[in-house]
Amino acid sequence: MKQEELQAIASQLKHPTGEKGIEMANMMNETNINMTRHSIQNLNIETGNTILELGHGNAGHVDFIFEQGENIKYYGLEMSELMFQEARRINRNYVSQKQAFFSLYDGNIIPFQDSFFNKIFTVNTIYFWQEPEKLLSEIYRVLQPKGILCITFGQESFMKQLPFTQFEFELYSTEKAENLIEKTPFKIIKTETLTEKIKSKTGELVDRAFTTLVLEK
Repeated sequence: MKQEELQAIASQLKHPTGEKGIEMANMMNETNINMTRHSIQNLNIETGNTILELGHGNAGHVDFIFEQGENIKYYGLEMSELMFQEARRINRNYVSQKQAFFSLYDGNIIPFQDSFFNKIFTVNTIYFWQEPEKLLSEIYRVLQPKGILCITFGQESFMKQLPFTQFEFELYSTEKAENLIEKTPFKIIKTETLTEKIKSKTGELVDRAFTTLVLEK
């Protein structure tokens, strides 16, 4: 692929737009579903929890969150206008029943009051954080004491094999991610790395290693 094509893929992954963005979002939802479920399972969601997700894409996985308990409220924040619209469309029943709430944000400031959420998670967004420490302190602020944050990401060793990650991506190993967390007040309570087989863009099966960091306020 040409540099321009690779750059275009990178920027669609960071911020999906237009027809191509909808395709990309459907593909991301499929290829990332195990990562997303792993993040959600590590939240240990309980009845009555209020949950925030940063960078939900088309949010095709929200059903799975509501299966985790009764009387759950889900809030999704997204930087892409297209993904905001797609998520509302796909989850319109939850939106109309006031169980799911979607909003746009700038990727830095979380537009909620202090200690608003029991659980927060984010999958495949850490590569794009503009100011990671500032964003983590915002997440810390809106999380209740003893609240859980799960950050799930593809391991640098796998991600750097993908030709488009040279653009716009900041890649993380477990050690690099843990070093980032150590600059914040969060406590790391668990780190889990799994390997799964996924189809690459060219259609062959490859092993992807991904990690979920489970943090507590």
